Amino acid sequence: MTPAQFRALFPALASTVWLDTPGAPPGARPVVEALRETLSAWSSGDFDWQDWDAAAATARTLFAEFTGVDPATVSTLGSLAEAAATVAASLPPGRIVVPAEEFRSNLFPWSARHEVVAVPTRDGVTRVEDLVDALDDRVSLLAVSEVTSREGQRLDLAALRAATDRVGARLFVNLTQSLGALRFDAARIRPDYFAVHGYKWMLCPRGAAWLVTRPDRVDGLRALAPSWKSTSPPYGYFGGPADLAPDAARCDASPAWFSWVGAIPALRLLASLDAERVERHCLALAGELTERAEAAGLRRVTDGPASHIVVLRTGQADGIAVRLRERGVRATALGDRVRFGFHYFNDEHDAAAAASALAHGGAPAGAVTGNDHRVE
Repeated sequence: MTPAQFRALFPALASTVWLDTPGAPPGARPVVEALRETLSAWSSGDFDWQDWDAAAATARTLFAEFTGVDPATVSTLGSLAEAAATVAASLPPGRIVVPAEEFRSNLFPWSARHEVVAVPTRDGVTRVEDLVDALDDRVSLLAVSEVTSREGQRLDLAALRAATDRVGARLFVNLTQSLGALRFDAARIRPDYFAVHGYKWMLCPRGAAWLVTRPDRVDGLRALAPSWKSTSPPYGYFGGPADLAPDAARCDASPAWFSWVGAIPALRLLASLDAERVERHCLALAGELTERAEAAGLRRVTDGPASHIVVLRTGQADGIAVRLRERGVRATALGDRVRFGFHYFNDEHDAAAAASALAHGGAPAGAVTGNDHRVE
């Protein structure tokens, strides 16, 4: 599928330049149609709830195929925070290293159960070398996002894996801001755990998330909230004993049906794309905007490897937000920075529209104060 063919599946793009997928993407037609049919069946009563209930298991299989892992290592959950909390509850007491500016869903769950070492940013950026320096034999786990939400920084996961191996620590990777746009090779990185909430780059409804546990760690998983879904099928409803599933399904959350109904067509849609081509396309557009922004006097917050998320530092975020809104561009102004994200449905016209807004008065300045602004 070409980018143009993919773009045609998103009705919102006919009138909006959507560069806010780091917040949430517009609905893809196959996903919206599946949800619309489900709502219609719910309204008419022409449905079987057991079909809805089976959607999470189907999505587990599709997700495992998409990421190249064994379905027995995949837990179906409701959020990234739930995935992190599940791992936190499964670990013995220990020290957890996390970037200080990490998204809170990958920060707070660790501090609720463990001693957390929050590694500060340097020059406003999370640095791989600083994370490595924080690791020693007292650390039981390093938790990071492959691409940071506030900075658009793409971390070198191979280097972090090597560093954790040296001190005997585990590695938890949050892929919520990367999977679906960037390729991820689980066999090469060998994370002990990786998780993703699918409502961003995976194009799913909010409420569909996955936790993947390396096969040699599955036995140590502890269900955060054991329920009727924690056993092996066929599921029972009443009485005990609590005969939990032998694989990662023991940590499944009781599913929000409609989220998983929508996740199935989203996964099938992503699986129909060429992952290498998607990544190349997204990075090229991000690079184009970065070059145009530099010509307007704006610089990326990060100075590391390029990602599909471009975060520019500016003292005029409010003004830029207004100009973007006037041009029908969706992005996010975050205090002293403006964030753009490129998916496979974006094109060079989107990058040009954003660059045009930046070129008209987007000169850099000091940090500004005030609330973050969502650009509508």
